Amino acid sequence: MARARKPRTGTQRSRAQQALTEQHDPQGLAAFVVRYLEWLKVHNYSPLTVESRELYLGYFVAWCTERGLRQPREITRAVLERYQRWLYHYRKRNGEPMSFHGQRLRLIPLRAWFKWLARQNYVLYNPASELELPKLEHRLPKHILTTQEVEQILALANLDEPTGIRDRAMLETLYSTGMRRSELAGLSLFDLDRERGTVMIRQGKGKKDRMIPIGERALAWIERYQLEVRPELVATRNQNALFLTTLGEAFTPPRLTELVRDYVLAAKLGKTGSCHLFRHTMATLMLENGADIRFIQAMLGHVDLSTTQIYTQVSIRKLKEIHTATHPAKARQKRSNAASTEAAAPAPPATPTAADLLNALAAEAREEDPEA
Repeated sequence: MARARKPRTGTQRSRAQQALTEQHDPQGLAAFVVRYLEWLKVHNYSPLTVESRELYLGYFVAWCTERGLRQPREITRAVLERYQRWLYHYRKRNGEPMSFHGQRLRLIPLRAWFKWLARQNYVLYNPASELELPKLEHRLPKHILTTQEVEQILALANLDEPTGIRDRAMLETLYSTGMRRSELAGLSLFDLDRERGTVMIRQGKGKKDRMIPIGERALAWIERYQLEVRPELVATRNQNALFLTTLGEAFTPPRLTELVRDYVLAAKLGKTGSCHLFRHTMATLMLENGADIRFIQAMLGHVDLSTTQIYTQVSIRKLKEIHTATHPAKARQKRSNAASTEAAAPAPPATPTAADLLNALAAEAREEDPEA
């Protein structure tokens, strides 16, 4: 079978958007995708979920349009399996195939959409009900930073420039907390509690709030940024975002990715990565220093590491003790005796393992780059 050639990602995205806007048939595929997206918004699905489903369903509609398939009733299980085979034979510009994770990301929204179509009685049956998704291989990221490599990257920030102080504060925050890039972009002035050494992550993944520890060194850099730099960057009096661009605006996740990636490349470590590299590094180094898997799980905001694991709530005080005792950039080298005492809540019968955590982190990284 001839291998399908994959166009540029930007071209793909444009084709997906056009597929949803250029069709005017009220009974066409695009019209029902638009109705479905509206339903998601009404039922309080996160904007990121709506955006990703719009993108992946747009890809499918564009694929169907090229083959003369224009209405939901024309889509059968055989058509979906044909689309799945096409994804398998898809090739990137460098000739490499799309990962199985990337294929799953395109198929999962299809199953959800057709389930909705059937429930709303727009189709007589759900052709995707028995569509089998590709199994995922358990791959860890290519690169994890050592403590020395992290310090080398942090030291690259030019402290003679205001933006260098800002960048150092952001990098220290990523390293100390392991928060996601979207969570860093969403931090406000009121989310930090310097007295308790904590930061509130509001409406993180899954629209869940969580409070996590942040190290003293990171807090010191943030304070310096707020005193020396932020007043020069802020453009409007009602701007509450903590970290600001030179235009006085809050960072977007893609802009954060570019900024952090540039620092990683500038360090010339022979390693690549961006915000998630710091997230994975923090978790790995804390594991190596003896942190309980449940505390790192709480830090990262992983409610479930697998469908069979139950999340164990821990108190913020206990979590702060573990963070201080095991994070490489901790202010005190002596571990707290409390770090080895029993957790605030008993462990579930099936406690997640370090491998579970690292695999979950790897899956997150592939979600940020589904074409990998």
